[in-house]
Amino acid sequence: MNSKTAILVDDEFTALKGLQQKVEQIFPEITIVGAFQKPKEALKVIKQKNPDILFLDIQMPGMTGFELLSELDDLHFQVIFVTAYNEYALKAFKHSAVDYILKPVDNDELIHAVSKALEVINLKQQSESNAKLVHILSETFTDTNKIIVPTGKGLSFIPQQEVFHIEGYEGYTKFHLTNKSEILSSYNLGKFERSLSKIFFKCHKSHIINVEKVRSFENEGYLVLENDYRVPISKANRKVFLDLFN
Repeated sequence: MNSKTAILVDDEFTALKGLQQKVEQIFPEITIVGAFQKPKEALKVIKQKNPDILFLDIQMPGMTGFELLSELDDLHFQVIFVTAYNEYALKAFKHSAVDYILKPVDNDELIHAVSKALEVINLKQQSESNAKLVHILSETFTDTNKIIVPTGKGLSFIPQQEVFHIEGYEGYTKFHLTNKSEILSSYNLGKFERSLSKIFFKCHKSHIINVEKVRSFENEGYLVLENDYRVPISKANRKVFLDLFN
């Protein structure tokens, strides 16, 4: 497992050291790069170190945990609030906390909170890694005229000529292929639209068709493809589509 970093902020010395010991003992894969009693001092190091996890007390003299977070432009880390006051719970989650632990810190609650944070971090890193890979592969495959489609199983490399129609719905994208199969991706339609060649035409906000596969245009507002599939075309795009053939 890749090492992760954390910063702890709590104005109570005993609570701070106790939490640090628990984290180090239970999660050896987490390196604590700072433990602070003064929020303003912590703020400077948080900006410099950009930790993976921030353990943050809420009620502190001079600056509350919420005020500390408001001083940061972007929260790239996971926040776990650690406090003695449970009335802050709702407000804590409104500040995008991954979890909330009451003092004195219970080991099981700590394990649950940190495990949740690590899961979010790993998923985010995997997503970013996949996005970079798709970008690199897209540049590599430009000349071969293939579409790179991230799926639940990995990556599919689809020749554009084998695509009838690309459909977007609820944030997902479905590829309808000439072999009558379908491929579903969790990427939205816009992610693919920019990488398609000129043989594709966006006929509707949720539909992109392969112009070479169109067999007829219906006045009521549909395009019929070679596979007899009827795809809606918006009024705004009808004239643009017909002008392609003039």
